[in-house]
This record gives sequence, C-alpha cells and structure tokens, in this order.
Amino acid sequence: MAERVIPLVDQRLAALAASVPARPIAATGLLADTLGRPLRDLRISVTDRCNFRCSYCMPKEVFDKDYQYLPHASLLSFEEITRIARQFLAHGVRKIRLTGGEPLLRKNLEILVAQLAALRTADGEPPELTLTTNGSLLARKAKALKEAGLQRVTVSLDGLDDAVFRRMNDVDFPVGQVLEGIDAARAAGLGPVKVNMVVKRGTNDHEILPMARRFKGTGVVLRFIEYMDVGATNGWRMDEVLPSAEVRQRISAELPLVALDAAAPGETAERWAYADGSGEVGLISSVTQAFCGDCNRARLSTEGKFYLCLFASNGYDLRALVRGGAGDDELASAIGHIWQGRADRYSELRGTLPADAGTGQRRVEMSYIGG
Repeated sequence: MAERVIPLVDQRLAALAASVPARPIAATGLLADTLGRPLRDLRISVTDRCNFRCSYCMPKEVFDKDYQYLPHASLLSFEEITRIARQFLAHGVRKIRLTGGEPLLRKNLEILVAQLAALRTADGEPPELTLTTNGSLLARKAKALKEAGLQRVTVSLDGLDDAVFRRMNDVDFPVGQVLEGIDAARAAGLGPVKVNMVVKRGTNDHEILPMARRFKGTGVVLRFIEYMDVGATNGWRMDEVLPSAEVRQRISAELPLVALDAAAPGETAERWAYADGSGEVGLISSVTQAFCGDCNRARLSTEGKFYLCLFASNGYDLRALVRGGAGDDELASAIGHIWQGRADRYSELRGTLPADAGTGQRRVEMSYIGG
C-alpha cells in the first residue's frame, strides 16, 4: 500500500506535512495515545461563524465586518462529518458534541443531528449526542433538535445582569432571550441542561452568586469556567483569572456545597452539590488545576482538521483524505496513527512554555474548533 500524506496545518497559516505510514491501524475501540489516554469524546465544529463577539473568544476588533470566514465549499458537508464521525466511534468515541462558532447558525443542523444519532459506538450503542450554544437561537430550534435525536444542550451564559451580558457579548443581545432558550430546551427534554459561565475577574465575577441563586433547584447544572488563554486574539492575562477555588468559596459562604464524585473518567468539571440537595454546580479549572492527565477529547474543525488539544497550533487534514478518495479503513487508520502519537498536555506545561510571539506558531482560535 502506498503511503498517504496528511498535511499538518495551522489555521490560515502555511501548511506543513506529516506522512502516515503504510502500516494499517485497525479500529478496535481500544485506541490510546502515548500517555495511555483513550479516545472517548469528539467535539465537532460545524461553523466558524458566531453572532456574538465575546471578548474571550471572538473579540470584535479582530472578528470585524472585514474578517474572512471560511467559504462554504471548504466546510465539511453533513455526509462528510458523519463519515468521519463513524470512524472515530469505531476507535472508541462514545460522546459527540456539536460546537462552533455558534452551531445553530449552520443551516438545517437537525439533519446532521439525525445522521449522527443513527450511528453506533464500538459497543453497538447510540453515541451520547450533545450541543453547545450561546442560546440565541435555541428557543426556535430546541424542539426540532430533540426530535432529530439530540440528547442535551449546554448553554453559554456569562451573567444575568442584562447590561453586563450585553457588554460581554458585544452585540447588545438581551439576556432574556437566552433564558427563553434555556426554558425551551428544558421543555423539549434536552436535559439536564448545563449552563457554562466563563468567569473573568473584574468583568463578571460579581454575577457568580446571582447565577447560582437563579439556577439552584431548577435541575439546570451551572458550571463556572476559568478564563482561558485559548487562541491568540483574546488578550488573556493571568490576573483576570479567578481561580475555581475562590468561586467555590464565594458560593459556599451563602449556599454550602459538598463534593461529588466525577460523573465519568476524563470529565472536565469538578462536581459540587448543594448541601440541601437542591442541585449541583461544576468547576472547570483548566488554568489552576490542569486535567490533561486523563483528557480523552479530540476535535474536528469546520473544514475537517483533526486537533489533539484545545490549545493546539496545528491540525491534521482529514478532509483531504475524504475528498481524495481514501477508503474507510484508510481514514480509520489515519485517525488511529495520529491519536497514538498524541502527547499534548498544554495546561500542565503552561508555566514552562514560551509565549506565542516569536515562535512562528499561533494557537488555533476557539471559534474555529469549539470549546
């Protein structure tokens, strides 16, 4: 068998090349990387566009009216996404999360949801199928997504105060419409709904307790995420990170918390229950308490690049294989080879790594590969 080449590419930067050996890697559902981490979770970005301009993700001064998004022909079709996802499932993936940009901007997304819901894991079970959204279009889409086979949603919401929320999304979008979307998702059965709040010290950290009070006892799982240095355009500074330990202390002072066990291996959120049994919150501490050691997540970009880490600079071009006539066995073998070589653990090494400047490498933007 001749060698196939998968170009290794950085978003909008010059392509590099990495060859895949002729030795095939069969999909057995037991794939592991160099650190023994299995492949269990696939995040699929379906669009690089978003209707919000949150400063920690798509700052308006970079993603302005002149910003060049990917042309439609570059995007993976629903059929191409489904074909690639099938090979990831054969290697052991059990959970698929649709992301963006804002995934609900992708036209007819429920068709893709139905296609993915029809797939099966290596154990013959339906994959866990979820979606992350800013909630702006959720009220009108929730019912159709549920009927297509989506199981649950995660909604990004960085505060309840309307002025704070409008300032953070930077497009003057009202918080009330996102809350309507959350209610619609619950009514449609897309639960338990999770709400993610990115906490930025000095910007919205005063909203921690109002958010906790609002969702306590509702069945919604509220999760607080440390402000991260994803990409190269969000102006990240360590002094704007509010450690999860402090978030927990602020909540516990009014609403006592008790620790819970992790829901599954590789889970990103540390779980805490309200002592009175009225629900739980999650703390995602990707800056102060790295969880690289059991990270089992792969990411597929809008145009078919396979990324091994949220903080990666480079991705492997699976679209080139799909559109170049590769068979399913070759596609599965390429995925297996790439994951077996994975050694990424950026968050554990953050303090020892050089800054992007001068290295010739820029981390991919979150809006391109999803959170």
